[in-house]
Amino acid sequence: MMRTKISLFDICNNIFLLLIALVCTYPFLYIFFLSISDGRSIASGDVVFFPKNPNFEAYQYILTNSSLGILRGLLNSGIYTAIGTVVALMLTYMTAYVLSRKQIKGRFLIMSLFVFTWVFEAGIIPAYIVLNKLGFVDNWLVMIIPNAINVQFLIITKTFLDGLPTELEEAAKIDGANDFQVMSRVFLPISKPILATIGVFYAVFIWNQYLMPLIYLQNPNLQTIQVMLKRLVISSGDSNTAFRTIIQDGIMLNPGNLKAAAIFVAMVPIVLIYPFVQKYFKKGILLGSVK
Repeated sequence: MMRTKISLFDICNNIFLLLIALVCTYPFLYIFFLSISDGRSIASGDVVFFPKNPNFEAYQYILTNSSLGILRGLLNSGIYTAIGTVVALMLTYMTAYVLSRKQIKGRFLIMSLFVFTWVFEAGIIPAYIVLNKLGFVDNWLVMIIPNAINVQFLIITKTFLDGLPTELEEAAKIDGANDFQVMSRVFLPISKPILATIGVFYAVFIWNQYLMPLIYLQNPNLQTIQVMLKRLVISSGDSNTAFRTIIQDGIMLNPGNLKAAAIFVAMVPIVLIYPFVQKYFKKGILLGSVK
């Protein structure tokens, strides 16, 4: 039986990486500890590394209080993220596939135009004028259509498809497959790693959007969790929708509890996506970087 020799360097390296991981994860744990701690402990500054008098009353309050709009914001963000990610993946993949085919004339010019829009942006005001003329103001589609193709992700996907053997396409066409069948039945199944990778990036990008819904979605019923979070967390104590000290089921909840709970609730849904695509995500990152 072979014994693995562990060097002093490996031990020091693992300790160092563990410390970095703890430093990176501590802010998330701290927010969670604040959200489940007693309001009195937060007010006295006792919550540092562990929660004090743990309870989940803050979560019950923010999720059951309809005037706060947390659930509505979560639902809106969830819908925008789900639909937007699917649309973005479809358009990005189809565009990248076409631009990766060497028989397409003018593909270099078309790709250059995509890159031009990535490097030179018009700015917020011209974009607002254009999108307003197109009817995207107070229209939930503004969260999906304008950013449906991210040029950076398009380049990554195209680079991945460029590296796939052309013999696959030739063999499929010999068997009688048309261009759409080659794209959907031959290249799509083997593109799962890169699609999962950019899918996570698209989902995180849409979920974390703040400026777009703030500018274009004035209707409160259409606003996302990020806009509502800003309104609740950075609102004054005199606001009717602001967090303030309350007593619920004998437990004191102060603004620190409620803000931390709202932040954690807004953060958890998008974090839960990663475990489902982890096996594809790692492979997609590696393939994209190598190619």
